[in-house]
Amino acid sequence: MKLILAVIQDKDSNRLIDALNKKDFKTTKLSSTGGFLKEGNTTLIIGCDDEYVDDALAIIKRKSSQREQMVAPISPMGGNTDSYIPQPINIEVGGATVFVLPVDQFHQF
Repeated sequence: MKLILAVIQDKDSNRLIDALNKKDFKTTKLSSTGGFLKEGNTTLIIGCDDEYVDDALAIIKRKSSQREQMVAPISPMGGNTDSYIPQPINIEVGGATVFVLPVDQFHQF
């Protein structure tokens, strides 16, 4: 048995959860916050048998889209901010960060 932890953007969460549920994957949804953009993320916890891990990963990859987003850079820490002019930059966001962990025991009470 494996435990899949998938960190995705909030924008992708409903679409991904629906797709996983259609294939009988049970998920637990946790709200989380990303460290770089400080924006809302969703962390999904998915438990499944070893033979279904690839199916779950394929769904996660298909439903977690990458996109470009304009962000304003953070001002430099400790530097002279008088000459600092923040220019919005385009960065790639989205996709998924996925961890697959072995499960030694599983209990459902």
